[in-house]
Amino acid sequence: MKMSLCRSKCGCAHRKNVRRIFIFELTVLPPRTAGDRESSTSIHIRSYRRLPFNVCSFVKRLQKTAQESFVLEYVKGIRKKDPGIGGKKLWYMYCREFDGNNPVGRDRFADIIDRNSLKVRLKVRKPRTTDSSHGLPTYPNMIKDLIPSRPNQLWVSDITYITIWIDEYHYVFCYLSLILDAYTEEIIGWSVGPTLETAYPLEALKMALKRIEGVECPDLIHHSDRGCQYASGEYIKLLNDNSVRISMTECGDPKDNAQAERINNTMKNELLKDMRFRNIEEVKVAVAKSHHFILLSMNNRLLMDRN
Repeated sequence: MKMSLCRSKCGCAHRKNVRRIFIFELTVLPPRTAGDRESSTSIHIRSYRRLPFNVCSFVKRLQKTAQESFVLEYVKGIRKKDPGIGGKKLWYMYCREFDGNNPVGRDRFADIIDRNSLKVRLKVRKPRTTDSSHGLPTYPNMIKDLIPSRPNQLWVSDITYITIWIDEYHYVFCYLSLILDAYTEEIIGWSVGPTLETAYPLEALKMALKRIEGVECPDLIHHSDRGCQYASGEYIKLLNDNSVRISMTECGDPKDNAQAERINNTMKNELLKDMRFRNIEEVKVAVAKSHHFILLSMNNRLLMDRN
């Protein structure tokens, strides 16, 4: 077999097309004492098989893996003592502690933190709660110039998301369906679900419909966006069975459903502000308490108006 020296810039004399590939076991050892700045990496040969192989490039990859593993252990160790410390401070601490021991660069350090979800201030993505590209029948906007003058004249509905934290760095969403009486500004129906399925807006609607039980012609309009939940056959049938007229937004402009958007904002950014939920049951308890608080606030406002 023809043999040749490694052509990489490292200048080593490793042979290039060796027929043996070694299976390595990599161990990253932390500094032995508090004053010892150097970490060590031990590589043990476990087995090998015959394949073409470039030893130089493989050793470099092993060194890179060892460096990243050590950075991860270092960051996690510091975070146990100071959970809120940011990446920039960690970088300066790392450089001071391991100066002269070939530390990773700033950008690579930040990339390691990012790839392993170790950022302190995670940017939570916003899920899309409205899907109007469903092909289901929709309805015209009936409330453009309507100013409600009594309860149960206009209901507005919407869906918003609430973040549930699995651990410090990972999260999922649950979805809050709300129905608001536009005149009294009271939440008359709500439901929390783990998905955007129609079942959860239906629960909120069934709660709201208890307000008009026994009323044959309620003269009531239900207004929503054109999402697939509100255009679904089940939802439309329940509204028709209760003689509720149907109104929908004409486009994706939040102003077409401004009152529902506003109560969503109040719920998330005032009543549930800074709450960190671990499961959907905690969300339901918090929403129930917020609903009760809104009712108390409304009753107090009515009493003040009467006096």
